[in-house]
Amino acid sequence: MEMVGIQMIVAKATGSLPMLGYFAAAQLLPILFLGIFGGLVADRVNRKKLLVVTQAIMMVIAALVAAAAYWRDRLPNVIGLEHLGDAQGLVAALFVLSLAQGVVMAFNIPAWQVLTPRLVPKEDLTKAITANGIQFNAARVVGPALAGVLLSAIGPTPLFVINTFTFLAILIAVSTTPDAPAPPRQETHPWERIREAAAFIFRQKGPLYVFISMVLMSLLAAPLIRMLPLYVIYVYGVSFEASDGVTGSLISVLGIGAVLGGVALKYLPEWYPKHHFIPLAIAGCGLTITLFGLTNALWAGYAIMFVVGLFWIWSFNPAWAAMQHLVPDHMRGRVMSIANVAAFGFMAIGNVAAAWLGKGVEAVLATGHLGADAAADARVIGTHAAVAGPSFALLAAGVVMLIWRAPEVDGLKPGDEEYGPKRSLWEGITARTHLEHERRRRRREPALPAWEPETGHAGAK
Repeated sequence: MEMVGIQMIVAKATGSLPMLGYFAAAQLLPILFLGIFGGLVADRVNRKKLLVVTQAIMMVIAALVAAAAYWRDRLPNVIGLEHLGDAQGLVAALFVLSLAQGVVMAFNIPAWQVLTPRLVPKEDLTKAITANGIQFNAARVVGPALAGVLLSAIGPTPLFVINTFTFLAILIAVSTTPDAPAPPRQETHPWERIREAAAFIFRQKGPLYVFISMVLMSLLAAPLIRMLPLYVIYVYGVSFEASDGVTGSLISVLGIGAVLGGVALKYLPEWYPKHHFIPLAIAGCGLTITLFGLTNALWAGYAIMFVVGLFWIWSFNPAWAAMQHLVPDHMRGRVMSIANVAAFGFMAIGNVAAAWLGKGVEAVLATGHLGADAAADARVIGTHAAVAGPSFALLAAGVVMLIWRAPEVDGLKPGDEEYGPKRSLWEGITARTHLEHERRRRRREPALPAWEPETGHAGAK
C-alpha cells in the first residue's frame, strides 16, 4: 500500500520517469552502501532484537510519511523550501523519508534473511522460503488493490495511517519467535570475514551462478513495478483520477500470478534441477515483461501481467532458496547481506537506467517536432522502452544461462552422471539427462512388496 501510494503521488506531481527511478534509488541505494555493514551487525548481535528495533524505527518513518501527507500544505515552510508548491513539497519530504527507510532496511533485511533458516529444519528450507514468497505476494494482491481504492476514495493520508499501524502486527509476530542470540564471535577482523563471504560467492561456481541470477532479476525485471504508474497514464491513457485503481489492480494481478506460481512450485518434479529451472524462469520472466511492455490495450496488460507473476516468483524464490542451501550457517548473515547489497543496489541502478532509457528515447523522437501530438507519441514510445528494453535483455540473459549452465548449483561436480552436456538449449529446457537418470534410478530400486489383503501387511506372496 505504501509503495503504491508514494509512487502515485510522485507520478502525478512530476510526470517524470526519471523521478520514479530516483525514488527507487533513494530507498535502495543505502542498502548498496550500508548492506555489508548490516550483514556484519546481523552476525554479531541478537537477530531477534535487531528485527524488533529496525521494525520499530520503520514504523516511526511510516508515521512521518502519514504526517507529511496530512500537513502537505505546510511542508514547504517546514522543510525550508517556501518556493515549492504543496505537491512538490510533499515529493521532497517523501524523498527524504524514503532515503531514511532505505538506511534502516540495510540493517533490517539481513536480520530477516536469517529468520527463516533458524525457524525451520534445513530439509524444509526450500518449501519455507517458497511459502514466505507466497505470503509476500499475497500481500501484493491485497495491498495495491486496496491502495488504489483508498487513494481514489479518501486520499493518501488514511492509506499511510493504516500502513503505520500494520507495523504493530509485525512487531508482535517477531516478538513471538524464539530468541536468536548472535553466533559465537570470531576473532578475525570484520573485513576479513567479509572477504571470506565474498570468496564463498565469487570463487565457487554454484554460488556465483545463483548470485548472477539474483542480480539480473533485480537489474532488469524490477523496473516494471516502478515505471507502472506512468505506463498506465501515458500508454493506456487512463486519467489521473482512475490511474490509482488501475495501477493497484495491475500489481494485484501480478501478485495473484505469483501466489499461484508459488503454489505450483510444489508440483515441479524433483528430478528437474535448479540450475535448469532458474534460467528457464528468468528467460520466461524477460519474455513476458517484454510482451507487457509492448501492449497498448489495458485488457492485454492484465492478461500478460498474470503470467509475469508466475515467472516472477519462479525466478526469485528458487534462486534465493538455492543460496540459502549453499551457504554454511556461520557466514549466512554476511553472504546474504552481500547478495542483498547486490540485489537491491542493482535494482536501484536498473530503475534509474530504465527511466533514463525511456527519457532518452522520448528525447530523440521528439527532436525537431514541436507539435503536441508528436511529443505525446514520443512520450508513449519512451515509456514502452523503459519497460520493454531491460526485460528484453533479461530474456537474452536467461537463454544464455540455459545454454551455459552451472550444475554446481545443485551440488553436482564434473564427472557426475547427472552433470550432463552444458551447451544445448534444448537440454537446458528439457533437462533430459536428469530425466533419464531418474528413470534409471527407479529401475534399479527394488520393487515394493506385494500387498496381502488377508493379513493387512505388505510381504512377498
